[in-house]
Amino acid sequence: MTKADLSQYFIPMGSFDTLNPIYNFIPDKTYDGVVYGIPNGGNADGIAYNKRIWAEAGVTETPATPEEFLAALQKIKDNTDAIPLYTNFAAGWTMGAWDAYIWGSATGDPDFHSNIPHMKDPFSKRDDMTGPYAVYYVLYESVVRNLIEEDPMSTDWESSKGRINNGEIATMVLGSWSVQQFKDAGPNPDDISYMPFPITVDGKRYSGAGGNYAYGINAKASYENQIASMLYVKWLLDESPIFVDEGCIPARKDGEMPAFLADFAGVELVSNNPAPAGEEDLFDKVNQESEVGLNSNDYPDMKILEDAMMGVSLDDIMAEWNEKWSDAQERLGVDVTM
Repeated sequence: MTKADLSQYFIPMGSFDTLNPIYNFIPDKTYDGVVYGIPNGGNADGIAYNKRIWAEAGVTETPATPEEFLAALQKIKDNTDAIPLYTNFAAGWTMGAWDAYIWGSATGDPDFHSNIPHMKDPFSKRDDMTGPYAVYYVLYESVVRNLIEEDPMSTDWESSKGRINNGEIATMVLGSWSVQQFKDAGPNPDDISYMPFPITVDGKRYSGAGGNYAYGINAKASYENQIASMLYVKWLLDESPIFVDEGCIPARKDGEMPAFLADFAGVELVSNNPAPAGEEDLFDKVNQESEVGLNSNDYPDMKILEDAMMGVSLDDIMAEWNEKWSDAQERLGVDVTM
């Protein structure tokens, strides 16, 4: 659903100017200055890992670049029996999760999401190894260097939770929502930790942060039910213990951050800014027209793994994405200004 369609299905919950100072991630479901949904808290973008296994492998510092991260995975492979990086390929959606890291985590730029529809060749390699290419490089190189599970086709999401808890798996690239599930999946909750994605932008570390699914209220519901729903949503956001229970960033800006983000000291959380007026759904249009499918289609990320196993170069994969992006810009008449 594009943002322009929100008003067909959901009632206004307030103005952006009123709600944005109170709640996190309000731009997610805002169109033309009106908020139609408030996210149920949110997540930081980083990497879940078993810190006992990483320590046993001899990794003493959190990796800050793609090459440092890959070197750490190699140490895990050489010095432990754990799978260095578990892709959870068979689940599909777990591969699509990689797209979340190309925004704030890879650029430090809250406007990158809004600007990418106007960018020429946004998936090209940058000299400083930031941006989308650097994210997909980590995935691609993990595959070609044999740092992932032996048979990606046979991965299992539910059992992987217990396996990272007991040290059979060392690392998984998933949002911070996963941490509490991994802690709860076995007898070693204190072994589970969370690190920022290994990209440094001009000497600084960033982590993208975004909202969970949002609470919205059905525009077709009766007026009485809309009022009752609004009161229930307000209780969930302001008073319920769900954010502590789930270990996520709270909905309210004055809420307490989860303890496991202590490893993010000095890391700036970056949320995507709202798109400029008149371009609220431009990203959706270019993304859908191009069929690159950022944050909306798991298959392109899955194909990176498949292509890596088949010997297709990452440069060729990213060149194909750039071509699709450019063709979509041309068909939609989008000005390419960056």
